[in-house]
Amino acid sequence: MNAMALPLLGMLAFVLAELFAARMWSGRPIPWRDVVLNLGSGHILMWLFRGVEIAVYAWVVAHASLHWAETWPTLVLWGFALFAWDLGFYWMHRIHHVLPVLWSVHVVHHEGEHFNLSLGIRNAWISSLTTLPFTSIPLALIGVPLPVFIAVSTLHYTVQFYNHNSIVARSGWLERFFITPAHHRVHHGQNREYRDRNFGGTFLLWDKLFGSFQPELPGVPVHYGVARPTPSTNPLWANVVPLLRYAGLRVPRIENDAYRKTLPDIAIGTGGLLLFCVAAYYVHRDGTWPAWGQSVFFALIFASTLALGGMSDGRAWGLPCWIALGCAGIVVLPLAFGLSDPPGVIALALLPLHGLATLRFARAGSVVPSPVPDRDSP
Repeated sequence: MNAMALPLLGMLAFVLAELFAARMWSGRPIPWRDVVLNLGSGHILMWLFRGVEIAVYAWVVAHASLHWAETWPTLVLWGFALFAWDLGFYWMHRIHHVLPVLWSVHVVHHEGEHFNLSLGIRNAWISSLTTLPFTSIPLALIGVPLPVFIAVSTLHYTVQFYNHNSIVARSGWLERFFITPAHHRVHHGQNREYRDRNFGGTFLLWDKLFGSFQPELPGVPVHYGVARPTPSTNPLWANVVPLLRYAGLRVPRIENDAYRKTLPDIAIGTGGLLLFCVAAYYVHRDGTWPAWGQSVFFALIFASTLALGGMSDGRAWGLPCWIALGCAGIVVLPLAFGLSDPPGVIALALLPLHGLATLRFARAGSVVPSPVPDRDSP
């Protein structure tokens, strides 16, 4: 069993709590399509490549480490790892904004136009691989043990997740020493005043030291997103189109408003939440099934992510594929692998039921155009 499933569900709970709190306080509709795109860009494939990152780290520590950190006192080791990881992240982040090939990866995160906790989950599927030269490999070469690396990186990622919340406006004295939601809002602005600023992850020190700090300006609201976003809410296109543009290849024609005339946001939103729970269950059972069985489960979740993206974009194939994959999952996985624990069976059973209910409402004419949520401003 893998203990990371519980933090994943915890993140989802915080995402939902923030969305409903913001809905109650501001009156703005929840941008479910954007939220589901964020979740779809932040679960199953990112989990795979995070595993690759950890495997590379373990190999370097075992076979290429300089072993410098092995003799350090415990407090020195942890303090060094905490600050060195954050410094590596700062330069990784800054260079991703400078080099076009790396920007084509990182832009997936910046295309989100709604600043909330779900945006903290949204990253390019291969983002863990492009961080290797900046954080993982240097610390492994120095000899920082793998458990220390995992703990420190988890702490920093938790802070970064928190810094995407839309509830906390100001953080008082903390803003003098740490990156806060107010600082990170600036980083996500496409305004000329804010663009390419505040690259830090946890400590404000690096932005101050290297001249990239920019406070939020009175009377200058942050405009989120990028100038040329991908016209799709399918995680596949969100990850692929920027790479195609960088390579100078033809980008398939994608209609960006067809979905607003088909399935309502709530159908996409509930489907995305169910699928994220199934992905968390996959993580929970990671390593307990044969490799081929895990591969089948992984492929099912990934294909369902694309089918849900097709539904969100209004593609005719989206809903039939979503239903078919849901039915396949509840039949194949219990029979082939003896899956019988209630959480897994319930989560898998809800997917085809969700698809069939959506189909019924669509045929009954209950589907109405989805409201277009206003772009967020702080």
